[in-house]
Amino acid sequence: MEYMSLLLFLVVCVVLLLGYPVAYSLAGTALIFAGVGIVTGNFEVAFLQTLPNRLFGIMNNQTLLAVPLFVFMGITLEKSKVAENLLTSISALFGRFNGGLAVAVILVGMLLAASTGIVGATVVTMGLLSLPSMLKRGYDPAFASGSIAATGTLGQIIPPSIALVILGDVLSSAYQQAQLDMGIFSPESVSVGDLFVGAIIPGLLLVMMYLLYVIGKSLLDKSATGGIEYQTVTDSTNLKEILSALLPPLLLILVVLGSILGGYATPTEAAGVGACGALVIALIRKQMTFSRLQEVMLSTTKVTSMVFLILIGASIFSVVFRGYGGEELIEGVFSSLPGGTFSAILLVMVVIFLLGFILDFIEITFVVVPIVGPVLLAMGVDPIWLGIMIAVNLQTSFLTPPFGFALFYLRGVAPDSVKTSQIYKGVIPFIAMQILLLVAIAVWPELVTWLPEKVYG
Repeated sequence: MEYMSLLLFLVVCVVLLLGYPVAYSLAGTALIFAGVGIVTGNFEVAFLQTLPNRLFGIMNNQTLLAVPLFVFMGITLEKSKVAENLLTSISALFGRFNGGLAVAVILVGMLLAASTGIVGATVVTMGLLSLPSMLKRGYDPAFASGSIAATGTLGQIIPPSIALVILGDVLSSAYQQAQLDMGIFSPESVSVGDLFVGAIIPGLLLVMMYLLYVIGKSLLDKSATGGIEYQTVTDSTNLKEILSALLPPLLLILVVLGSILGGYATPTEAAGVGACGALVIALIRKQMTFSRLQEVMLSTTKVTSMVFLILIGASIFSVVFRGYGGEELIEGVFSSLPGGTFSAILLVMVVIFLLGFILDFIEITFVVVPIVGPVLLAMGVDPIWLGIMIAVNLQTSFLTPPFGFALFYLRGVAPDSVKTSQIYKGVIPFIAMQILLLVAIAVWPELVTWLPEKVYG
């Protein structure tokens, strides 16, 4: 009956492709399979009896409390026009250079990624604010749209990312499960803070590669950037505006990350500081009215409810999958692969990459990682390294034509004059850079593990 678990996974994928909501698809399909198994005597009811404790554990999880707080922080900064002010100010600063607007887009996108941590929000915001300006200045549509789409996906890897918060919590459970399966009854743990620290060097490397590509493209092919841009910063007033736009969000990011890296706060506590700081910035700029606060609260509630409903559905799916012996099946497949651990990791990365075409990072993290995580970690894979590999892999998947989520987000806000084929063409160099980063992390795991060891010993 182990193959019933594989059939369960395939049926869930089909149901999702039919367009049904993710949470209901996961829970509903799993409960139907469990019901059939109970009637035929092939599934133990005891597995379902563990669900109340699992659901209470979700509600009582202090780490996941960071999710609504970081979402509130990101939406508040978005509503307070921080992104718009940042883009205007940094564009003025770099506007004297050829390709300066593209450089500004990447730098603002990096700051937005660290502020919001939501891929869709960053892509849509940057697409609405910067794409019309870039096209107006004569930028090649493929180059402009590719820069925006790629920069928007930085929210997947640059901390404090919501994706890393969720991934860190799931990996922590998987790591403890793996150690218990190995007979280690005093298991070590991995935290969200570990993943935040591990993501810093890969995230900065990716931003540097983006910048080098944009600058190189501007120098070698001036037609891609519309030639020289002449907007300059000429007086102290403009410089003051730039600093006033740049410093508050930058200071907020430094406080949030600094409190985690310095050991002064947990990610959840730092998320509370970030949410409060974002609200203060919005109030100082007089961008937060009561009605806008209601919008922020409603949006935060919707996103948070979606995340936790998917987590509940994924928990039900995971219980039924294990009840049918799915974990033993995965372990058997991995152990029989030629090449051992390398082949197992490669297979998982390919599957996650393909699933990234039809599932968001939340579903993949809650559904796939609990299934394959304990098996891989029991094979000796470093949990922080695995988490960053998965995050970068998903980031690449979200950017890859024809099904990448970032491409759909940008297509939805791009002018009709920008063809879909131009968007696809523009992201290809950035996909190559992300694959290069994945290979570099695989060859030199120290790119991920060195900084957490230095910070946390």
